[in-house]
Amino acid sequence: MTGTPSPTHPVDALVLARVAPAVRERAAAVRLMVFDVDGVMTDGSLYYGEHGETLKRFHVLDGHGLRLLREGGLAVAFVTGRSGPILARRAAELGISDVMQGVRDKGAALAELAQRIGVSLSETGFMGDDIIDLSALQRAGFAASVPNAPAYVAQSAHWISTLPGGNGAVRECCDLLLAARGRLGAFLSSPGLLGPGAIQ
Repeated sequence: MTGTPSPTHPVDALVLARVAPAVRERAAAVRLMVFDVDGVMTDGSLYYGEHGETLKRFHVLDGHGLRLLREGGLAVAFVTGRSGPILARRAAELGISDVMQGVRDKGAALAELAQRIGVSLSETGFMGDDIIDLSALQRAGFAASVPNAPAYVAQSAHWISTLPGGNGAVRECCDLLLAARGRLGAFLSSPGLLGPGAIQ
C-alpha cells in the first residue's frame, strides 16, 4: 500500500485522528463496502408479533451514512445469513440493489460481489460481528466490526467501531471511509444533499 495524503478538511482530520495510518490506507482503498445486517445494521434483536411477523429496528444515522457512501462514489452491498422482506425494503429505500440473503459462505459472497462490480478484494471492505462473518472479514482488504462482537471475531478486524451494532456503528464506519478519501468534509459544504425529502 502507498501512503495516503493527510486530510485537509477539519472534519476529515477529526474522524481520522484516532485511526492508525495503516487502517487509513486500507479504508482509503475501499471501492466496495459490504455490510452484514443482524448485529451490524441492527442491534441483533428480533421482534415477533402475535401473528408471527418479524420486526427489526434500523438506525436513521446509518441510513444517512450509507447514502453518503454512495454519493461519495463507493458501491454498497448487504450480505446476510437470514432471509426476509424487511431488508429488501430497507435496501430499496436507500437505493442499494446488491442484497444477498440466506448466505452461509460470506467469504465466497464477498468475492462474488467484488468480481461482479469489478474491484479486487483489497479494494473491498466488510463489516460483520459473528462467526458466520469470519470468512468475509479475513478476505476483505478492510475488515470492520463492532464492540459487542465476540473477541475471536473482533480480532480479525482492522477497525472496530466505538458504537454498537444498530446504534450508529455503520455510520461511524461510513464516516471513516469517506474521511480516508478526503470526502467527508466536502458534504458539509453541500447543504442541499439529502434534503428533507430524502429517506435515511
